[in-house]
Amino acid sequence: MAKKSSIEKNNRRKKMSANAAPKRARLKAIIADKTKPMEERFAATLKLAELPRNSSPVRVMNRCEITGRPHSVYRINKLSRIALRELGSKGLVPGLVKSSW
Repeated sequence: MAKKSSIEKNNRRKKMSANAAPKRARLKAIIADKTKPMEERFAATLKLAELPRNSSPVRVMNRCEITGRPHSVYRINKLSRIALRELGSKGLVPGLVKSSW
C-alpha cells in the first residue's frame, strides 16, 4: 500500500489540472497562433509559466486504484500488475485467466 500522503497529493494534482485545463488551453492556443503579435504570444508564455506546476496534467501519476502503487499500472484496468494478478487468480477480472503450470 502506498503512502496516503502520496495518494492525496496525486488527487490534488488531478483536481488542479482539471480546474486549470481551460485556461491552459486558451494560453497555449495564443502561443501557437503565429498570426498574433510576438508581444502577445510572449505575454501568454509568461502567464502560462505563472500557473502552478501541479496544474499541468503531465504531473499526474497513474496509480493503482486498489493499492496506490505508482509503477507498472495498466491504463485500461487502472490496476497494478500485482493487484491485477491477485484479482485474476480469484476470477474477479472478466476475460482474465491466470496461467499456472
